[in-house]
Amino acid sequence: MGYDRGMRAITIPEPGGPDALVWSEVPDPQPAPGEVVVAVRASAVNRADLLQRQGHYPPPAGASAYPGLECSGVVAALGPEVTGWTVGQEVCALLAGGGYAERVAVPAGQLLPVPAGVDLVDAAALPEVACTVWSNVVQLAGLTRGETLLVHGGGSGIGTFAIQLGTALGATVLATARSAKQDRLRALGAAHLIDYREQDFVEEVRRITDGRGADVILDIMGASYLGRNVSALATGGRLVVIGMQGGRKGELDLGALLAKRASVSATALRSRPVAEKATIVTGVREQVWPLVEAGAVRPVVDRRLPLADAAQAHRLIESSDHLGKVLLTLP
Repeated sequence: MGYDRGMRAITIPEPGGPDALVWSEVPDPQPAPGEVVVAVRASAVNRADLLQRQGHYPPPAGASAYPGLECSGVVAALGPEVTGWTVGQEVCALLAGGGYAERVAVPAGQLLPVPAGVDLVDAAALPEVACTVWSNVVQLAGLTRGETLLVHGGGSGIGTFAIQLGTALGATVLATARSAKQDRLRALGAAHLIDYREQDFVEEVRRITDGRGADVILDIMGASYLGRNVSALATGGRLVVIGMQGGRKGELDLGALLAKRASVSATALRSRPVAEKATIVTGVREQVWPLVEAGAVRPVVDRRLPLADAAQAHRLIESSDHLGKVLLTLP
């Protein structure tokens, strides 16, 4: 990827707290073969951005050093070997980094058209959650109509999308969330809400399912929930771990897993090869975008803040007081 001088981005000169984010003049990206440059209209804040800011989650080799795993905007330039996209087209994109910037170069296979009926800015709330949820809940775990899906962190960007997608696919969706967020999550389709601070989610899942358990669990907590998640699985259940907010290392009772003929998977999206990301993006465009355009699934945006105020957005995400996505916008 080549660069000229000439744009602004959020940089991280030294790891640290939210004030480590600096609004800076940086080189302007030029598209390599197979890449497109997007003039960014909005990006979204993900917890991975907070980890990167703290020095715990460096970008993959060859990716932009700036945070930001998704964006929306307008195609500004096409690299060699790119077909199917035109300059001036409104798009959103899954990124390995670089969304907190005025422009970003992205492999063409990670572009998506803005769904009909979705505002260009709000479209920035979709790529990362859509690709994460679809690839894990549908592609990997194989959620089907009539099954039960348990979503941890129901009020997050991932959670609000998973609730809607699971409901649209005909599953019964259970979610853990603070009580203050539960009414809004019911409106998104959650059939049952569990206050993880006041209730034992294993007991609640068993009660709600008449002792059967959840067929699929989408987990952002990792180690601290591992044993309880296995206990909450139904026979033949599938636990998919996509986050480690509760730690990296936990004890797994293989006997319990064997008895249930269940499975545990763990995945990351950012570090996958470009070809794998393109396959996921294609699946999202074919299977999820029609649901978005029909209104069955929509972006859930807590608020919009100027990109230069990224530190404020990070503080908000750290507080967990938001519901859905926090967007960073450019004029």
